[in-house]
Amino acid sequence: MRSRDRNPARRLRRAVEALPRRTREGMIRGIDSNRIVVGAYVDRDSGGICPMLAAHRNGGRTSIGSFARAWDDYTGAKRPRRATRREVRTLRSLLETRLSGDDLTDLGSIAEAAAQIRSERAAIAEREALAGDSVELATPIQPDESLIRVRRRPDTGERHRAHELRDRLNWSWMRPARRYEEYRDLLAAAEEQLAEQRSAALSRPAARPAG
Repeated sequence: MRSRDRNPARRLRRAVEALPRRTREGMIRGIDSNRIVVGAYVDRDSGGICPMLAAHRNGGRTSIGSFARAWDDYTGAKRPRRATRREVRTLRSLLETRLSGDDLTDLGSIAEAAAQIRSERAAIAEREALAGDSVELATPIQPDESLIRVRRRPDTGERHRAHELRDRLNWSWMRPARRYEEYRDLLAAAEEQLAEQRSAALSRPAARPAG
């Protein structure tokens, strides 16, 4: 035997889900236009009616009786009374949520929607490919050579004398350095080169005087 759910709110939600769509729609219209009561079908003192009777009067007649029991259990009704605003608001929320779920179901499954999107994208890609084949490539514009001016440096008569003066002592400056470490290495290399040049100059034999 199936055990009874002890959560009144959950039982009310399941009872709402079991109602036909037309009954849920009629119940929403009924609770908006009537005084809603709990614990009775009709309350003569307040002039109110239960949600199921409100649905019947608004085109949502049904023979499902589990909703009335779930409604009274949720509200804890011991005697007929008017439903509180919170109780009516909860019932309306359950009805609207279920109707929204029905609308999503009517649109089809997610797999069908994904398949339709893929088909549409493939059709668009095919059309774009056909349109691209029919478009001729534009001829690139060639620049006018008469408008191109080449700026040349004027001849100053100077020539590069590094090959000629490379053995001459102190003939050139060091190249500029961006960091101190680089400058230190260049300075050490220059000092070493200077020492080699001086050593080579001292090792050369002195020229003999003519006589």
